[in-house]
Amino acid sequence: MSVSEQQANARATGRLYGVGLGPGDPSLMTVRAVQVIAEADVVAYHSARHGRSIARSIAAEHLRPDHIEEALVYPVTTESTDHPGGYRGALDEFYESAAARLAAHLDAGRTVAVISEGDPLFYGSYQHMHKRLAHRYPTEVIPGVTSISAAAARLGKPLAEADEVLTILPGTLPEEELTARLAATDAAVVMKLGRTFPAVRRAMERSGRLPEACYVERATMPGERTDTLSSIDSDTVPYFSVAVVPSRIANPPAPAEDAPALGEVVVVGTGPAGPLWLTPESRGALAAADDLVGYTTYLARVPSRPGQRRHASDNKVESERAELALDLARRGRRVAVVSGGDPGIFAMATAVLEVASSDPYRSVPVRVLPGVTAANAAAARAGAPLGHDYAVISLSDRLKPWEVIADRLRSAVAADLVLALYNPGSRSRTWQVAKARELLLEHRAPDTPVVLARDVGGPEESVRTVRLTDLDPAQVDMRTILLVGSSQTQAVRRDDGTEVVWTPRRYPEG
Repeated sequence: MSVSEQQANARATGRLYGVGLGPGDPSLMTVRAVQVIAEADVVAYHSARHGRSIARSIAAEHLRPDHIEEALVYPVTTESTDHPGGYRGALDEFYESAAARLAAHLDAGRTVAVISEGDPLFYGSYQHMHKRLAHRYPTEVIPGVTSISAAAARLGKPLAEADEVLTILPGTLPEEELTARLAATDAAVVMKLGRTFPAVRRAMERSGRLPEACYVERATMPGERTDTLSSIDSDTVPYFSVAVVPSRIANPPAPAEDAPALGEVVVVGTGPAGPLWLTPESRGALAAADDLVGYTTYLARVPSRPGQRRHASDNKVESERAELALDLARRGRRVAVVSGGDPGIFAMATAVLEVASSDPYRSVPVRVLPGVTAANAAAARAGAPLGHDYAVISLSDRLKPWEVIADRLRSAVAADLVLALYNPGSRSRTWQVAKARELLLEHRAPDTPVVLARDVGGPEESVRTVRLTDLDPAQVDMRTILLVGSSQTQAVRRDDGTEVVWTPRRYPEG
């Protein structure tokens, strides 16, 4: 629609307003909201079939006898329906009908104010009218104070501070999804409780956030209630309630009088690079830790948080790091040992568990959280070279003799397994890749695909495929992983010019 057409349309029709009324207390309506209602010809509001509208009750003192009121009554809320399109079909039909009723007023030149509690475009019923009408009529949205802001104010607890992330979740999400998102965020608000409360409470408990969680019911309305979430009876929770996990920085947990003498060690895998590779569970464990222990490079991947202590060290002092973490946990600290990739694959989990299996650390709780390992990350970048059986071998002879490595290479290649070769080379180890290539060529064809993946996920990422006979040891360093194909592995150039490497899932008989 051109500007002139819009102007002509504005003269010919009424104006649509989406008016946010705030969380419930009429005194929290904005001056602009009051002005728009006063100027409107038509005031529309949604309600359930019982006919009572919370939005109308908030705005009641501003309604005039000559206002045309349009009650938009939902045909269903939580009950079942015999509509041929099901629940969604019944609602879509209702929204179309409601929009047509408002459009008739707008076409007649009347100003229409659709009022809604909270903010009109934040989980608000008005947004369904907006989507159907705003492109046809001049429209203005009046923002309102959200229930989230009201809940934080009633609790007197900041929601987020500094670089913290606030996540807003509907309680209608599946429990597993709620758990993952609660574990991964700094602060959270879960809305739409009511019948979803039992699942929300379980998600809080499973994600470790229940001790921090607060409950706010009908914020700023009559019957308002606040409490800890753990103390709430699920049978008493209405729809207009929220669960709040406030800022950890602004609201540090108070030490419990009956706090256990022992803390906990959690070994966390950060994946091959930065935050994109972190699992929600690992992200939550890092955020909840009192102390972070790890190799300097890996610790640098973890954002700094006020109050957390960081204990960085060199890459070759794994046992010392494990002892430090366990000693801190013995003093009641929650400790995250930060590991690259997956902590159980050539990484810190073994070092921690080895020390934790000896006195005086046997009673210290230890958990290992998985991470995306380098082999999986590199394989995904290349295609699917690990699509069949494969073996994972480290070429480093720092902790085992080269003879053992050579025997394992011969056995794996004789079994026709794809190989994921970790730690192929470094400044002090320069000959292992050439020797490994020599051993592999005894059983593998010269044109066997080899994926060289360096710094996967990092700023210097490089993934390319060469023939086994062309593998150049000078192009391999400690940040590189090698994926060596089996006799069945294919390297295929596709129409767009990209090369994909994959190993068939079916192995030929005989």
